Amino acid sequence: MNEGDNKGYGMESQHSRANTYDTYAQMRKKSPILAVDGSGTRIWWVTGFEEAKYILSNHKQFVKDYRNTLTKEEIQQLRPEPELFQLLSYSLLGIDAPDHTRLRALVSKAFTHRRVMSLQPRIQQIADDLIDAFPVDGEFDLIDSFAFPLPIIVICELLGVPIEDRNQFRMWSNTFVEGSSTYAQEMIEFFQYIAQLVAKRRDTPQDDLISALVQAEENDQRLNEQEIDSMIALLIVAGHETTVNLIANGMLALLQHPDQMRRLQESPDLIEAAIEEFLRYDGPVEQATPRYAVEDIEIGGHVIKRGETVMVVLGAANRDPQQFADPNNLKTTLQNNKHLGFGYGVHFCLGAPLARLEGRIAINTLIQRIPHIQLTVPVSKLTYRNSTILRGLLRLPVRLHTKPERT
Repeated sequence: MNEGDNKGYGMESQHSRANTYDTYAQMRKKSPILAVDGSGTRIWWVTGFEEAKYILSNHKQFVKDYRNTLTKEEIQQLRPEPELFQLLSYSLLGIDAPDHTRLRALVSKAFTHRRVMSLQPRIQQIADDLIDAFPVDGEFDLIDSFAFPLPIIVICELLGVPIEDRNQFRMWSNTFVEGSSTYAQEMIEFFQYIAQLVAKRRDTPQDDLISALVQAEENDQRLNEQEIDSMIALLIVAGHETTVNLIANGMLALLQHPDQMRRLQESPDLIEAAIEEFLRYDGPVEQATPRYAVEDIEIGGHVIKRGETVMVVLGAANRDPQQFADPNNLKTTLQNNKHLGFGYGVHFCLGAPLARLEGRIAINTLIQRIPHIQLTVPVSKLTYRNSTILRGLLRLPVRLHTKPERT
């Protein structure tokens, strides 16, 4: 088979989304780096662990901003980009060094480990309050009732965003991730809202992350207006979307593996290893955002041409049998779990410590307080969100048997 003939791996249907790991295994069996015809160009799908790690760590050869693959002459021929595109792309996810290095240093000044860890008591309180409100009888959606509100409350309080606006954020976030017929208008409204928040913090700083971002300084440099707006949008979306999926996917995995759930209930100290396994087994980020080859590069006998798109499939790499023994089985006690769930290299997820903390508290509190929680529909009836970057369920219907008591 010629590389350009590899077609038919679209992941848009619900059947494909539900069986995504089988599809990626088929792709990896053909080649851990596989070229698929795109619209006018080849797209390279990377499903092997070592190949994924190599590409993620070589940020000078594989860049986030496609303009960094162009010659000066080609750049001069580009049309000016719309303002909305600039706002969406000019975040840590879409830029390269030296801008990425500068932005990450500045954001790290505000988004510190100490600030994240100080949230632990509040996250625990939120988790307990949400569980207290669960209905004892009848089916309810664990995502709507728990997995979504917990991280959105946390990120809103961390940033200093009015909590009454969280449902609006959910709409904007869904549009950001999945798209819609009114995408441009909704995103403009999203950034206008953020700009108003930033303006208020400039006038009246508070003890929140937006104020810290406005005031962050490194080597006499600060974030400009566009950088701050893009960063806050990224934090709002990525800061809760990934955690929603981590909680829901992790709970689904435990509901499918009751022996693993019992082990965690009996040994709560295993929760850290379990979270790492959830990130490997069915992580919240299925694919890294696109990268582009700066020059013709040969990897594993394949030549990726300058400017071609490279999609690193984190979920597939985390199921590579060359790296993980028996990768399709959940092992919550697995130690030294070197997965790629949050990426690798200079673009490693900045919010990973917060997501891990929320995941540990949320899942541990759920399984300790509600030991007999049950899924109310067959797994085959669950549906996934329309995104191939993020892997998340639309609903997770469950039922309780007894009123959960606080310990």
